[in-house]
Amino acid sequence: MPRMNTAEAVVEALIRHGITMVFGLPGVHNDPFFDALHRSGDRIRMLHTRHEQGAGYMALGAALASGQPQAFVVVPGPGMLNAAAALLTAYSMDAPVLALIGQIPQATIDRGFGYLHEIHDQLGVLRHFTKHAARIRHPGEAGERVAEALFLACSGRRRPVALECAIDVWGRVSEVAIPDPRAPGTPPLDHGAIKRAVDILDRAKKPLIVVGGGAMEAGAEVAAVAEALEAPVISYRRGRGVIPTAHRLALSFPEGHRLWAGADAVLAVGTRFFPYQTVWGLDKNINVVRIDIDAEEIERFRPPACAVIADATTALRALLPLLPNRPRPSRDTELAPHRAWFASEMAKRTPQTDFLAAIRAALPENGIFVEEVTQLGFVARLAFPVFGPRLHISPGYQDNLGWGYGTALGAKVGQPDRPVVCVIGDGGFLYQANELATAVRHNIPVVAIVLDDGAFGNVRRIQEQRYGNRLIACDLTNPDFVAYAESFGTVGLRAATPGELESALRQALECNKPALIHVPIGPMPDIWDLIMRPRVRGF
Repeated sequence: MPRMNTAEAVVEALIRHGITMVFGLPGVHNDPFFDALHRSGDRIRMLHTRHEQGAGYMALGAALASGQPQAFVVVPGPGMLNAAAALLTAYSMDAPVLALIGQIPQATIDRGFGYLHEIHDQLGVLRHFTKHAARIRHPGEAGERVAEALFLACSGRRRPVALECAIDVWGRVSEVAIPDPRAPGTPPLDHGAIKRAVDILDRAKKPLIVVGGGAMEAGAEVAAVAEALEAPVISYRRGRGVIPTAHRLALSFPEGHRLWAGADAVLAVGTRFFPYQTVWGLDKNINVVRIDIDAEEIERFRPPACAVIADATTALRALLPLLPNRPRPSRDTELAPHRAWFASEMAKRTPQTDFLAAIRAALPENGIFVEEVTQLGFVARLAFPVFGPRLHISPGYQDNLGWGYGTALGAKVGQPDRPVVCVIGDGGFLYQANELATAVRHNIPVVAIVLDDGAFGNVRRIQEQRYGNRLIACDLTNPDFVAYAESFGTVGLRAATPGELESALRQALECNKPALIHVPIGPMPDIWDLIMRPRVRGF
């Protein structure tokens, strides 16, 4: 076996497991690791950011856009905590992100000596928002620790993992073994459950399908089952793009709500299924079939009529040939009035829909759209046309302000041949505006569309509507965003109308450089009545 130090062994293990880039910031706790990255040559790329949260979000964005595990490295204590929001978001979005975290000297961990960046029980902290967290204690175990972490990140329900390594362990030398990658673990398929699912779905007269992020790789299978059952497919946020939103059976979230009361069966695939069963409601007259790789998720709120614990693609491929081969009546006529109602509701949400139409006109069909916690993002979750999986990246249930720009940078690095656009508010953008420097440094041509209303707009709306217009801590002081962008060397543009935005976005995409488009806006129509839909059945 070759002799290596711990840092070299970790780098070799990352490369063997298909990791081609690492995001992060250097620091004394991780100096040997960065030196090992340098000596690895062009086999693995290092992209340094201006803040640890940027590193975490870039790894998240690359994982979401590519579907492959990604890694970032930061120092312990404050560095780990700065990146913690990104790890928490990755946990909520089932993203396979590996966090490599430094540590103080191994013999002093958790002894309270006050070493630089010391934090008590760092592993315990990390375990609150990762699937697995462990310590590399010796170079001989480094390769296996990396292999184990990446195996767990990609097995079953994908989620982030973390490894920490002490400052004095990185440089220790020993004989090492670098394990080969293991195929992700998946539960065995219960064919009896598949047959029960087929029986429920075949008997249904008004079936619906709900898809989430866990169905992202099963788009063809979802479409085939939907067409066989003549079952409309509801998607929202993480599920958008599983099947194209233009598919004749694809439904927006509000359209799905209008059909919910009359459904007699639901096939829920790779989704937490949260608003449907906790808000819209269930009762004895609706049979739920759930396909999910996470056995805990399937019964978290209430047991379904049929639970299939499996990967979505595997389960649907087993289910599809068992469905009776007989035509079902088209539901196009039934869906038409709901589509007309939704179109009329969207027509009331201008200028959001007009700005989104401008973006859609300029962004190629294979482009990636990253949306933030902003008025345009909320409408996009309902109405932005999406042509395929991983092309609409929306935050999970954390829905944290400021996540978008770093995530978009990572998405572009993870899918360099696809144009990437991020829609973000003035409040959220300044969380990570410093990463414009990262975009320029590494030539990452993301277009940031910054909607500027001079406020935390959603907060302000709530205070206006619910608290008698008693406004506090919601108004913002902003820079000249175009001048700010240009000071970093990015392309800076301004657009005041949807037409100007389309023209500016085409120009920004054409130049293939980091760019920012500043869009001054005023108050926008409320969208929440279409998102917060009332209960329609059950208790």
